[in-house]
Amino acid sequence: MIVVKVGGSLYDHPLLGPGFKSYLDSLAPAEVWLVPGGGDIVEAIRKLDAAHALGDDACHALAVRGMELAGEFLHELIGFGSDRVSFPALDRCAVPHSWDVTSDSIAARIARDYSAERLVLLKSIDAPAGTPWAAAADRGWVDRYFPTVIAGAAFPVEVVNFRRVLDALHE
Repeated sequence: MIVVKVGGSLYDHPLLGPGFKSYLDSLAPAEVWLVPGGGDIVEAIRKLDAAHALGDDACHALAVRGMELAGEFLHELIGFGSDRVSFPALDRCAVPHSWDVTSDSIAARIARDYSAERLVLLKSIDAPAGTPWAAAADRGWVDRYFPTVIAGAAFPVEVVNFRRVLDALHE
């Protein structure tokens, strides 16, 4: 099983639907579990927290619901007719309730808990292979908790600048 996290920064790309369908086809016949990034939905929750001090537990619950809504968007966008592509239950993932944890760490935790063969993070950034995860977190390429949850993982982690892939489809 492969865990694929789809960064919320990709949701506004006009070619996300066909590009992501093609990417999923390239992973066949593997079973794929999709973890949607929160994107603008979760950013709105972050702003509301800054204005109203909602608290870590409330914000975590709202952010997970935002990710689930983003998952529904992805479902509508690409139409999952395959039994090999599914969404794991995000609300059962044991991670700290903090803004230091994003969908990157949730995807990594799911990959660890369910013994994934690999974790793929589809993003809008370049993260050079071999960059230590602590350095990647310092640069904002992954969240601050990610190095902790990925430490000692038995699977490889790939960071793909999927925006660049989608842009290449446009050319």
